[in-house]
Amino acid sequence: MASYDVTVRGAGIFGLSIAWSCAKRGARVQVIDPGGVGAGASGGIVGALAPHTPENWNSKKAFQLDSLLRARVLWPEIEAFTGMPTGYARTGRLQPIADDRALALARRREEGARELWGDAASWDIVEAEGDWAPFTPTGLLIHDSLSAHINPLAAVTSLARAVELRGGAIARDGRDEGLIVWATGAAGLAELSREFDKPVGNAVKGQAALMELDRRGSPQLFADALHIMPHLNGTVAVGSTSERAFDHPSGTDSALDDVLERARKAVPAIKDAPVIKRWAGLRPRAKSRAPMLGPWPGRDGHFIANGGFKIGFGMAPKVGEVMAD
Repeated sequence: MASYDVTVRGAGIFGLSIAWSCAKRGARVQVIDPGGVGAGASGGIVGALAPHTPENWNSKKAFQLDSLLRARVLWPEIEAFTGMPTGYARTGRLQPIADDRALALARRREEGARELWGDAASWDIVEAEGDWAPFTPTGLLIHDSLSAHINPLAAVTSLARAVELRGGAIARDGRDEGLIVWATGAAGLAELSREFDKPVGNAVKGQAALMELDRRGSPQLFADALHIMPHLNGTVAVGSTSERAFDHPSGTDSALDDVLERARKAVPAIKDAPVIKRWAGLRPRAKSRAPMLGPWPGRDGHFIANGGFKIGFGMAPKVGEVMAD
């Protein structure tokens, strides 16, 4: 008799969320990753849990909305079970409104949010106030109450511990047993492309920086295409780049310097905050830009969970459940 019912290959946010959901249902689970927990993109520093815009509704946006709402239960549950922080907080998000055209679009989306999000969250137009407000030519901002943030490495570390407390194993190597889930990120997309002899997805490099500045409890910001994230541990993360061509997957360079310069121009409060960490890593982008979830074609008992490019943590609560199903 096998020791495990499910083997998850990959200790990132998708793999660990699936392991947790399976373990909660009574399955004997092991998670195997040669790099350890959060070795890939899930060990980043930004952690934006932000929704798609409330318009042109489709199944992907509906899936993400459901997952963002499930996060309000999942992450407090993990913290209570393990006694370890995840950095989760639903504090909303502010975005500048550049001109009259953007204002008209924001108002249409405000109506869309009332219809599509219902009482779960709101999308409002507000006046910019205080030094945390990003620069906005109109003096107005979009505030959505659905956005949340998380500390990525803390979250996957706590999630891994939760799997262990449920009787699961987290290891760097081991033998596959039971059903096999491949949640192997960018490397996994490359393997699938080779397997099917066609492009399935690719790695996109991201760079981000962590600043020493305590703005905990403030909303996250999205300005000049950048995420500015006030974490609960008294730091602020800024990111990120999206690089399809790169020489050094984990090295930071002038592209990150540009990100920091733009962020400091956009938000007065971070202008003088010192940088305490620079980070770079590869994120898995599926060709469709939607996560790939389901059986591996032609491999009985093997499943794929990949492609969480930029939205992996936001999608994870529901990904875990549907993959366990």
